[in-house]
Amino acid sequence: MKTATKLDRPDASQEIQAVIQQWTTAVRDKNLDAIMAYYAPDIVAYDAIVALQFKGAEAYRKHWAFCLGLCEGAMLFELRDLVIHADDEVAFAHWLCSCGATDDKGEQKSSWMRASAGYRRMNGQWKAMHEHFSAPFDMESGKALFDLKP
Repeated sequence: MKTATKLDRPDASQEIQAVIQQWTTAVRDKNLDAIMAYYAPDIVAYDAIVALQFKGAEAYRKHWAFCLGLCEGAMLFELRDLVIHADDEVAFAHWLCSCGATDDKGEQKSSWMRASAGYRRMNGQWKAMHEHFSAPFDMESGKALFDLKP
């Protein structure tokens, strides 16, 4: 007997895409409250800088505040190659992300990273339960490869 699957529901994927777009806009606007509205209270995040992991929205909020403080000028936050898989209750997405800002000389400084996130519908709203940003690195030197382009 074959069982019907609820995976890859177009309507759920469109909802996730809209949530990601709102979050991306909040990051560009440096709106910390709107950024944090994207996350579940018990988010577990692996960001590319500072710590091995962040557990809970309060810890991640402090990290986001730190990161936004590093960007003095206009924020650059561009997503590319977004892929979403979703059913009615859980979803997964991955993308490439160019993140940076305009420096004090007016020059844009950014690098491409890899990103993925897991979502759960909570009280009718999609929330990021897990997020992971990373940069590839050179095994010999141990240095991050921030100059790679998609």
